[in-house]
Amino acid sequence: MDPIESRRHEEKERRREDLLDAAEAVFAEKGFDAAKMDDIARTARVSRALLYLYFKDKRELQLALCLRGLDLLRQRFADARSRHARGVDQVKAIGRAYLGFVQEFPVYFDALARAEAQHTDLEEVDSVCHRMMMAGRLVHAETVAALVAGQRDASLRPDLGDPLRVAMTLWGFTHGVAQLVMTKSEIFAHEGIALNAFINDAIDMATRSIAR
Repeated sequence: MDPIESRRHEEKERRREDLLDAAEAVFAEKGFDAAKMDDIARTARVSRALLYLYFKDKRELQLALCLRGLDLLRQRFADARSRHARGVDQVKAIGRAYLGFVQEFPVYFDALARAEAQHTDLEEVDSVCHRMMMAGRLVHAETVAALVAGQRDASLRPDLGDPLRVAMTLWGFTHGVAQLVMTKSEIFAHEGIALNAFINDAIDMATRSIAR
């Protein structure tokens, strides 16, 4: 790629990231359903036509934010694992990293939750949905690595079975906990249950079932 073409590509990528930043800000302020493409274009200080040149609709913006969120989540999981030697502690750290991610980046969590509830074309290799599936596999790979490490150092049970299946089960459990944290905080407060205590109890309960 010649220097001029390379510069154009870099400028295009920067503009695309700027538009995603604007979409993230608008979704955070108004919510996905109420947000309009006009709002995003206005926040990004670009024309509506230019926004549509990069993203054909809000769903494309949502899926692009999903990819951004999954990449960040993988980094958070990797960082969480790197701070602990034993596999069981890595699994606990990953659980806390996920719930921390959900609370810190609710727009990404909402985008991902919406994508999971929608029909997705996973077979079309060039589709954003397929890229999301590949990114999701990298996220789950961090949990798989923690499980394998735990079986190797004997901090986790040796009879867990397929590590990917166990990783997906742990994700389902933690995702459910995350949904409660994000949507039922008022109920927890009314019942006198601190969210941090609830989160710690949930992670301990999940890891207790797989710990040696």
